[in-house]
Amino acid sequence: MKDKSINILNFIGLGFFEPAIRLASGEETKKNLVALFKKIVLPILSVGLFLLLWSAGSSHLYNIEKEFRIEKAFNERGEAAARLERSCIDSGSKDCQITTLPSPSQVWVAYKSLLADHASISAKKDAFAEKVAATNVKRAEQGLDAITYTGRPSFVDQIFTSLKTVFAGFLLALFIAVPIGIMLGLSESLRSSVNWLIQILKPVSPVVWLLLVSMIVNTLGKNSDGDSSFTISFISVGLCAMWATLVNTSMGVSSVDKDYINVAKVLQLNIGQKVFKIILPSSFPLIFTGLRITLSVAWMVLIAIELLAQSPGLGSFVWEEFQNGANDSNSKIIVAMFVIGIIGFLLDRIMLTIQKFVTFTEET
Repeated sequence: MKDKSINILNFIGLGFFEPAIRLASGEETKKNLVALFKKIVLPILSVGLFLLLWSAGSSHLYNIEKEFRIEKAFNERGEAAARLERSCIDSGSKDCQITTLPSPSQVWVAYKSLLADHASISAKKDAFAEKVAATNVKRAEQGLDAITYTGRPSFVDQIFTSLKTVFAGFLLALFIAVPIGIMLGLSESLRSSVNWLIQILKPVSPVVWLLLVSMIVNTLGKNSDGDSSFTISFISVGLCAMWATLVNTSMGVSSVDKDYINVAKVLQLNIGQKVFKIILPSSFPLIFTGLRITLSVAWMVLIAIELLAQSPGLGSFVWEEFQNGANDSNSKIIVAMFVIGIIGFLLDRIMLTIQKFVTFTEET
């Protein structure tokens, strides 16, 4: 049972709990205590140190801004104004609140505020859906579209919108890059003839892809009443992120052991059987490495693309908070930063787990 639990933890990327399990079973106490300290205690201490440095840095920046304002008030309006400014800042009044790098406690308060806002908006959505339920039934009978809630999305809603966009872009990248990569890998002549185009397009900025996609989608969708921001966003994400998968697929296919190709010839496999039974299984490690990179790149460029395309996701949320300039805007931006990072890490772990299922590769 112990070994089975350890294998499961290692498989899903939680192998750092292994020393705790072995220690609980009384196995090699000294060795597992050292391993437990390195894999669990040290990371926890590093988190504590990070929070301490963050808090100290936030306090230092706050004091710099505070003294600057007081000195400015003294130079411009005299000592009485300086004392009034200091008193106002110390009171915590919104009229003279200092907005700089927020402290960990301020970010935690902003996080709870965003969750409370989500609960409030969800309650409004439920109440609205209940209110128009009967009307929507009648509209459906008449062949009309249902009345939907048009209020602002919550922070959690925007997270799910971003996830939907990034997965749509990732699937687009997969369906474009893998088939093209297989064709390039199978033909050295084709690979050498289009390599120049790949090398030119690969480093193109997400902003440029967004503008190009916007031109095409807006032209093709002139008669469409729907919102094209989602379409523009996920296509731009897919085009930005697909290059790692394309290159890795081409490399994986071209480097398949020649003995396997010879076996396929002996067995007289057709091109489809050759690809799905010989080439793809042999190329899976490199293909999935490319897919992991593609998903990571897609998640990174998504924020900039959503910001520019005005798609209602995390990128739009960050920009709106930056423009808003409210007292807790900086704290909410930091919350979004951590959420983006954690989701990016989880997406990579998911891809790694899938990769282990199909390729039996070690964790990297």
